[in-house]
Amino acid sequence: MTVPKPTLAGGDVSAHTHIAAEQRAVARHLITQPFVRMEADPDMFRLIRRHEQLLDRWFTQRLGYRLQVTADSARLFKTTTVPRRRRLMTASSQPRPFTRREYVMLALTLAAVAAGPNVISLRDLVHEIRSAAADADISIVDDPGERRSLVTALRWMIAHGLVSEMHDRVDRYAGDESADAVLRLRPDRIALVSLPALTLAGTAGELIDRSEERRSSRVWMRAQLVEEPVLYRSDLTDAEWGELRRRIGEETEVLSEMFDLRLETRAEGLAAIDPSSRLTDSRFPATGTTGHAALLLIDRLVADGSDALPRSEVVQLVAELGAAHRRFWSQLADQPEALTDDVLGLLADHRLVETSVDGDVVRVLPAAFRFAVEVSMTEGDEVTAEPDQASLW
Repeated sequence: MTVPKPTLAGGDVSAHTHIAAEQRAVARHLITQPFVRMEADPDMFRLIRRHEQLLDRWFTQRLGYRLQVTADSARLFKTTTVPRRRRLMTASSQPRPFTRREYVMLALTLAAVAAGPNVISLRDLVHEIRSAAADADISIVDDPGERRSLVTALRWMIAHGLVSEMHDRVDRYAGDESADAVLRLRPDRIALVSLPALTLAGTAGELIDRSEERRSSRVWMRAQLVEEPVLYRSDLTDAEWGELRRRIGEETEVLSEMFDLRLETRAEGLAAIDPSSRLTDSRFPATGTTGHAALLLIDRLVADGSDALPRSEVVQLVAELGAAHRRFWSQLADQPEALTDDVLGLLADHRLVETSVDGDVVRVLPAAFRFAVEVSMTEGDEVTAEPDQASLW
């Protein structure tokens, strides 16, 4: 006797689809925003709590990450891989990457208050930071530049819910060394900021070694596909490349289920493509002078069949592009050296080019050849440059 298999009713199928979409949306959010606060994003935090068990299983088993959820915070610890170029951005109206000194001040501030107290004056905080600097054998000076760096670090902490201003504002300290403020700290959240590799490493070299340690090549490769724009064949050993190619079907299913990503496979490597182009903190193609110049430069390099060329020639190409499109671009078009720095930085972020250690040679990477450009001039002050394929993620 054959027993027919039960089928889901239409409503059940719809509910299942809705739940799967919720889970995917939360996973996508956590990848790009690994620290979520209830007061800043209550709807997303509610979804994280609702799907916490599945998310924890997904991230732990599939990527080697760890999800920690508290009463009002959620933190995704990305412990498997450290992205090559993922900058910390300032909490300002026009975000920019942290400077080295601002990184130092942020690290010292976190170290100084990780164990409390819950309320502290700015003056006392500065004293604790100096003590932490002395313990780490770091020299800091009381000058306007140092104070501005500290204010930048504190503004970042305030924006991320680690600190709040109870009385007066920290901004005044940048221009007035006698300025004070009263701050409320969240030591519980501050403790969630640092990755485990930071707390376990005693030196910078040890930290780099830990970040590059491949505890499981399969999980590491999957994390690389998620975090990096491209995973090149040259990034892997022969055994790793063979394993990845054998498991390409499984990897495609996992990345589609968790993040709605598509794998694009070439002889030179693989790329995870986001059809929506939203699952990234740095888009390419990008708008603005730097974005347009980068796309046009890649098109020129690919059309010329260039694999590597001196930086001086790249600067000359950028200068020619600036002259041709000056009426559409910002004043940066008149500064070919500075524009070249920005363009190469953007392209390197997406692993389309790489620069030699001494900075004198620029090499075009295989993924650059998937971009072709059609330039159209409009009556307005804008150049439209479109690739013929979806952007890399």
